[in-house]
Amino acid sequence: MLQDTQHRFNMHCALYDANRCRSCQWLEKSYPQQIDDKQSLLQQLLANHPVAEWRAPVLSAQQAFRNKAKMVVSGSVERPVLGLLHADGEAVDLTDCPLYPASFRTVFAALIPFIARAGLTPYHVARRRGELKFVLLTESTRGELMLRFVLRSEQKLTQLQAALPWLQAELPQLKVITANIQPVPMAILEGKEEIFLTAQHALAEQLNDVPLSIRPQSFFQTNAPVAAQLYQTAREWVRALPVESMWDLFCGVGGFGLHCATPQMRLTGIEISAEAIACAQQSAQAMGLHQVNFAALDSTQFATGNDSAPQLVLVNPPRRGIGETLCQWLSEMAPPWILYSSCNARSMADDIARLPDYVVQRVQLFDMFPHTAHYEVLTLLERKS
Repeated sequence: MLQDTQHRFNMHCALYDANRCRSCQWLEKSYPQQIDDKQSLLQQLLANHPVAEWRAPVLSAQQAFRNKAKMVVSGSVERPVLGLLHADGEAVDLTDCPLYPASFRTVFAALIPFIARAGLTPYHVARRRGELKFVLLTESTRGELMLRFVLRSEQKLTQLQAALPWLQAELPQLKVITANIQPVPMAILEGKEEIFLTAQHALAEQLNDVPLSIRPQSFFQTNAPVAAQLYQTAREWVRALPVESMWDLFCGVGGFGLHCATPQMRLTGIEISAEAIACAQQSAQAMGLHQVNFAALDSTQFATGNDSAPQLVLVNPPRRGIGETLCQWLSEMAPPWILYSSCNARSMADDIARLPDYVVQRVQLFDMFPHTAHYEVLTLLERKS
């Protein structure tokens, strides 16, 4: 049972009560019940795989934990609404969402008049008119911000650039500002083209003692305090093993590998996103790690193209898991250890079932997403003797 008072109170949300936003599906459950339910579901999924050690779940703050906001822009240029579109088509203002830190409200308050100043007409989905589709906001743990305007075209780009000095004066914590061009009339968050409107192209971040970089189209966890504990736990587990060589597959900006690496360890990080790999390379250089190599490649193709494996393979795949092909390769190459970080325990359990020559040594749940059924889980697998 959870004793800490911050973990016992129930977060209140007026939007949920009014049935305008139901993103937090589990909000009516107490936080202890949420954790118990997640742990029970995880144990059920791994029921066919004996676990040598279950670690206690890592908890989250219940509110103000998100470092990222993805806001649909609707309404009019004079009175824009930042939030989402309800099922009935009505715009829902999410600027007071309790999942966001208080610092976001200052940004949203400045963005409302700025949109009018820049003449950025909100995009109307049904009419397929307007220019501004989304605003995407990311905050680092040091309070610096990256702001991205998702536009239908470059038509308003000159107006946006001309109006920016006012916004930058209002919000000096803005370090990276971009325009993302997304011309497709579909519910796609961002396009491929990113136009930088500031000299700085990456948001500086640090989790634990590891410097990280966040670029516009690179994935980064939305709950930094829990992510820091996840990375630190991976480091402790790996460093307790006699490991001198390691792969970090689906590595993102390199959070796992950079935490686990030592000056002596040979580390290879693989990620399909070139933006994320550029961040990882920058971090490795800042840390003075010379036996580290990051490459923008498909993780499964990279692995299966090799005829040997390192001592430890760390995988942090998207929700679909690592899949049959990579599991088969791991079974054949037989690395002594696999460290599996998952945002979908169901696909992870399916993958573990495809690895019959491995035993589950340790499992720990990380509550990255309070008030929902989602969570992260870290699992250490060891090859049977």
